[in-house]
Amino acid sequence: MTPQAAERPKGRTLLTARWVVGHQDGRHRLLEHGEVVFENDTVIFVGHGFRGEVARRIDHGQALIGPGFVDLDALSDLDTTILAFDNQPAWKKGRVWPRSYIEAGPYEMYSREELAFQKAHAFATLIRNGITTALPIASLFYRAWGETPEEFADAADAAARLGLRVYLGPAYRTGNQMVDTDGRVTTYYDEPRGLAELNAALRFCERFEGAAGGLIRTMLSPDRVETCTPELLRRTAAAARALDVPVRQHCCQSKIEYDLVLSQHGMSPPEWLESLNFFTDKTLLPHGTVVSGSRLVSRPGRDLEIFRDHGATIVHCPLVSGRHGNVIDHFARYRAMGLRVGMGTDTSPPDMVLNMQVGIILARVAAGAVDAVRCEDYYDAATIHGADAIGRPDLGRLQPGAKADITVFDLDRPHVGQVIDPIQTMLLTGHGRDFSSVVIDGRIVMKDRAIPGVDEASDNARAQTQFEGLIAQYPKRTVGHPPVGEIFSSSYPVIRADRA
Repeated sequence: MTPQAAERPKGRTLLTARWVVGHQDGRHRLLEHGEVVFENDTVIFVGHGFRGEVARRIDHGQALIGPGFVDLDALSDLDTTILAFDNQPAWKKGRVWPRSYIEAGPYEMYSREELAFQKAHAFATLIRNGITTALPIASLFYRAWGETPEEFADAADAAARLGLRVYLGPAYRTGNQMVDTDGRVTTYYDEPRGLAELNAALRFCERFEGAAGGLIRTMLSPDRVETCTPELLRRTAAAARALDVPVRQHCCQSKIEYDLVLSQHGMSPPEWLESLNFFTDKTLLPHGTVVSGSRLVSRPGRDLEIFRDHGATIVHCPLVSGRHGNVIDHFARYRAMGLRVGMGTDTSPPDMVLNMQVGIILARVAAGAVDAVRCEDYYDAATIHGADAIGRPDLGRLQPGAKADITVFDLDRPHVGQVIDPIQTMLLTGHGRDFSSVVIDGRIVMKDRAIPGVDEASDNARAQTQFEGLIAQYPKRTVGHPPVGEIFSSSYPVIRADRA
């Protein structure tokens, strides 16, 4: 493992700001002119008037000191979902493999070096957005099949180097959506390949669980529910219980997925998972938008009740869902039902503040009531509930004994405007780029918006070049193999310099 770039400061560090989000009696509290003291990797005091000796005092002024966000579906990609923003339907635009591509043999469109770069680049971006615990997610559309232990060993090195707390596990699958020339979407299966990938993922868990002094933990990531066979899911569930690790399974996120599972198994995705004894209290389910009783599913059923009764967590990713015309119906109803709801970013920008802002708006529209949700409901989901979903009561809150995962949100930037309440102001006018400092596991991993060892401008240029290289390969895995210009539309006609 690569050693961490940031060393923990020696002795106690006292942080103060106009506002502090402390935690007491199971609930966040706002402390005006509050103090947070941490030593090594642990918070030892949250309140006013610390009387002990400290090695240093850092006053952040007009700012909000809070716990780091827990991102249960953290973008670790050069995001390809953004290409679908104005380019639909998905099966025509390279989001579903055509039969011709599968028959020719899918291949890796990135090198190992490129995959390692994108993880490191994405991890730095997560830190800049106040995300201190991340469960990475990346697309499999440009992969030969699933993710590999080798690339996740590189991801573990990047996380350790940057100081990001992560739960890692290569995504695997026994099937993949496939489209024929007539637009009919089915599933292509290669179960032996998927089961071999599961075994490789288990070996990865055994090797990396607890690495980098506990900063690296592991999870199991069977990809999407419609791309898995029963045997893969049974073995995954058994392994998750034996290893006591989270399992993330994308589920109930599209009408195509829901209909494929229903036609193949005669049950909805939640019913099918329940029949396989799949659920544990660490099951994470992005996105939970297409369920029985929703506007896209007329079939009656108990989909949400199944999730609730088994203690699974819906991973709410409102930005990517809203971009594709979808939304959970609705956040307040899910919580009132007793469902566990955490937050994920899943798309670019991986801005948890923006996701909470969009989530509040969509929830109020879906509920038809302005008082359906409040800012603190979403802030809880991004902190406390995300931590609880992975069994970590020492994360997502600032109280004595919690891990020193601390963020500083700058309230003194011109666009923030006048502060009425720090959380409400964050979710009215703020964005993820307003985080100025981040502490993870007692290490200052970002200070004054700079991450040690990271050249943001250089990385952005490299990411753009790499992304354009990927786009150029889209015709090979798009039905009919049209040129790039036909796959991705332009907002207005483009006049190239060489034709002017």
